[in-house]
Amino acid sequence: MGLSGGLDSSTAAALCSLALGGDRVLGLIMPERETYRPVDVEHARMVAEKFGIPVEEVDLTRILEAYWASLPVYEPRDRVSNGNLKARVRMTILYYYANRLNRLVCGTSDKSEAMVGYFTKWGDGAADIEPIMDLYKTQVRQLARHIGVPKEIVEKPPAPNLWPGQLAEEELGIRYEVLDLILYGLEHFMTPREVVREVNVPVELVEMVLRRWRASEHKRRMPPCVKLEYRTVGMDFRLPHLTETKGG
Repeated sequence: MGLSGGLDSSTAAALCSLALGGDRVLGLIMPERETYRPVDVEHARMVAEKFGIPVEEVDLTRILEAYWASLPVYEPRDRVSNGNLKARVRMTILYYYANRLNRLVCGTSDKSEAMVGYFTKWGDGAADIEPIMDLYKTQVRQLARHIGVPKEIVEKPPAPNLWPGQLAEEELGIRYEVLDLILYGLEHFMTPREVVREVNVPVELVEMVLRRWRASEHKRRMPPCVKLEYRTVGMDFRLPHLTETKGG
């Protein structure tokens, strides 16, 4: 699993260690020059040491520079495309390790970000298991405190670090404490007007969250295909869960 030094990855790492033993978890720290912050690496190593998780550090700088130099359409000012590339490179490294070591990739997405699509498709959205994806960000923070994730990590502002200075709440335009209440209402089939009354927020904010949820549904599903046969992969052709699944 990737260890960013942030709340979600630290909590997922701690859970894996508590469930399996730290020696059965491998944390990858993947810095790169543009967004490098020593405190994040320090926090990642702090969590790894506390929960007995071995780590390896993989510098992504030269890999990213090779991509940029090889792409005829590369545009350094397009931070979204470049940021998504970083997320996909990180996941490529994680899956390389999984293949080499015969392991599973553990994802670190929470429910708040999964529901509004605040993740990179086939980047941080790709994994074999997702231990915290059914917990809203505020719930992850509570769980982190309970299991002993260091306080400075629990209280640190969430930051995907896909470009310098990126902060999740600034980009989303809403605090997680409010976002989670809105999502909880929508999840439980409340109308936007009902959510407005219960949470005491502008209806425009609720509608914005609802639009993001609906517009990002493609990120949470297999690619659509034309149904031609009796049963179709990803639609109505499903097998029971296989306990021997390996990272692929």
